[in-house]
Amino acid sequence: MIILAATPIGNLGDASRRLIEVLEQAPVVAAEDTRTAQRLFAALGIANRPRLIAMHDHNERQKAAELVELAREQDLVVLTDAGMPTVSDPGYGLVSAAADAGVTVTAVPGPSAVLTALAVSGLPTDRFTFEGFVARKPGERRRALTALASEPRTMVFFEAPTRVAQTLADLGAAFGQDRRAAVCRELTKLHEEVARGTLAELTAWAEAGVRGELVIVVAGAVAGEVPLEDALSQVQELVASGTRLKDAAAEVAAHTGHSSRDLYQAALAAKR
Repeated sequence: MIILAATPIGNLGDASRRLIEVLEQAPVVAAEDTRTAQRLFAALGIANRPRLIAMHDHNERQKAAELVELAREQDLVVLTDAGMPTVSDPGYGLVSAAADAGVTVTAVPGPSAVLTALAVSGLPTDRFTFEGFVARKPGERRRALTALASEPRTMVFFEAPTRVAQTLADLGAAFGQDRRAAVCRELTKLHEEVARGTLAELTAWAEAGVRGELVIVVAGAVAGEVPLEDALSQVQELVASGTRLKDAAAEVAAHTGHSSRDLYQAALAAKR
């Protein structure tokens, strides 16, 4: 079978007894980075030296069929650098291929940056959506965030420290500066920090510079909370990125509750 093994996201003490047992017995390990896997074995005091196969974003599609066939004969443990494989990490393609081939897939549950950040954010946890990394290209980013402006569920994002201030500013432009959020930094590590506040406050905080691995958690929209002027700004941003005004008005209307006609007319008026 294929065993997806969740590994610590920071504190090695979070490695479960079951994870250690699985790694001690694993004949083959497919790892996002084989050097990281070797360091994990050493840190956990595991003497087992399994066959290590590199499986990452750039070769997973090519490796999947080979690994699925290998897993028919012996257990294949899948490791990523931290957390649960397949969640914003390699593994989905392999699991999909295994499911199609009838090969059993199971998991060793464990640490997750998504769930840990959600739990400590202080924001609603009953319903949430994981959005991964925000698009880097400005146009794609604006369109993606505009589409999420009226999302009622709590949203979880990953971001790099060098881009977090800009991302928080873009979130504020799309969702409103008063939307509540939290930035969770270095989760489970020595310098763990959770900064909470409005998107405007967190943008100002991040502009001083932020280090470490980050997760951004943003409160969902409250029905009817997007003012017309904010919806108009979303339309204008979409138009600036190359979207036709008519299409931009329709897209924003679908996510804010405002009529596309009102948004279209407001955008025309703003040009005069």
